[in-house]
Amino acid sequence: MENRQKAPNRRSFVGGLAAAVVCSGIAGKDASAQSAQQATQTADPFAGKKKLLAIGDVHTGYQHDSVSHALATIEQMGRRSGDYITYIRTDTQLITKDKVYGTGKYAASGTRSVNAKNLDYFDAIFFYGLGEEDLSDKQKSDLLSFVHDDGKGFVGAHSAIDAFYSWPEYGQMVGAYFDNHPWGVLDAPIIVEEPSFPGMRHLPREFRIRDEIYVPTTTPYSRKEVDVLARMDASKVDLTVRDLHRTDRDFPVAWVKKYGKGNVFYSTFGHPDAAWDDAKIQKMYFEAIRWALGLVDYTPRPHPIA
Repeated sequence: MENRQKAPNRRSFVGGLAAAVVCSGIAGKDASAQSAQQATQTADPFAGKKKLLAIGDVHTGYQHDSVSHALATIEQMGRRSGDYITYIRTDTQLITKDKVYGTGKYAASGTRSVNAKNLDYFDAIFFYGLGEEDLSDKQKSDLLSFVHDDGKGFVGAHSAIDAFYSWPEYGQMVGAYFDNHPWGVLDAPIIVEEPSFPGMRHLPREFRIRDEIYVPTTTPYSRKEVDVLARMDASKVDLTVRDLHRTDRDFPVAWVKKYGKGNVFYSTFGHPDAAWDDAKIQKMYFEAIRWALGLVDYTPRPHPIA
């Protein structure tokens, strides 16, 4: 017996057409909703805000117990003031100007998009890292360009000069490398040299702070290259202590410099966890970050020790 398909009558044809229109409408709405969702995911939630990339990567060196609290403090100061937004990372993946990918579905050839930011998104870096780190040659070039060519900022905390010894351009950018901390943690006598810097204005001319003072190597540190904001008072510490290699009595604890178009700040303060609860230290780093972001003005003026 021959199988024949029944021709649709007018009622079934109209019903099918209506169903097709409804399905098409639903599909259109779903596509619109998906597009809106994707737009929401890719839109900058902090548009118009200055962006700080805060890095506490210590996996290639010594683990300072204060790193987590330091990053949290930096983030909260930005939030409370409204001056900047902080992205906290414990790796150096975002130090790149290339597109950032993940793994699996989020890899370059994967099926899912990645919303990770690169250096182009940020206005400054806060770095409390240590050791040689895992930067490729391209990442190193991008970091130097970020500061030198793009005019972005770099704020180094405590162990930031105890890093990248095999990368001399980094030492030139930051202004020094770590030699030793021969006194360990002490009640350090401090002299402010540049009270006009925004991060020094709140400090008295002389004060004491319990912290670990890093002594820089003789090179690349030079007072011809950096503007020393504050130093430890050499007349009030033991200069016969073991492992003290500097003989010029110059023990800077904070300085600034220009690196190309960019602003660079460094301070040795921040070794103990309690340092990050000290209002003096919080204010110093907060204003240093604002300067690095270009929110306040100050022109570095390298000078000899007074």
